[in-house]
Amino acid sequence: MLGEKEKAKTGRRTRFEALYEEHFDALLAYALRRMDRETAYDAVGESFLVVWRRLEDVPEDALPWLYGVIRRVLANQRRSSRRRLSLFSRLARDRAEMVATEPKVGNSPLVDALGRLSSREREALMLTAWEGLDGASAAAALNISPAAFRVRLHRAKHRLARELDRPEAPKGAVASTAKELP
Repeated sequence: MLGEKEKAKTGRRTRFEALYEEHFDALLAYALRRMDRETAYDAVGESFLVVWRRLEDVPEDALPWLYGVIRRVLANQRRSSRRRLSLFSRLARDRAEMVATEPKVGNSPLVDALGRLSSREREALMLTAWEGLDGASAAAALNISPAAFRVRLHRAKHRLARELDRPEAPKGAVASTAKELP
């Protein structure tokens, strides 16, 4: 007969495994859209480490909470990367070449327009359009109120439409589909 501690341990492990099985692919896809493959896998692993440590804090509707966790993990990784690059630059001051802080993504008009948005605007659009979250879930992932998220998303959509309509932005099918983002 299992004691109380063993039952709790088994229940904790079962819940963690269920969360891992159910949400691993979604978190990996989220990270891959924002980082290189190696960094994305590291971020997902680190996110599930946070889940294990804070398993009691994970709500029933876990995905928005998990997006918030991986979002913060990726932000921490970017900050760490910037610090490493800053140190490298100080050590190699006399070198002529500069190290890029972020990889360049194709020349798509949509990618270019997204690149001109603020990180807050881009994240609001990506959570709804790419991650498929509704407003309330995306707001939970960003740890803001649903009303604040609606305002942020509205502004982001209008800003993206303006960026796509800029005279120097190439016109085409991408512009018309981008305006249809949720």
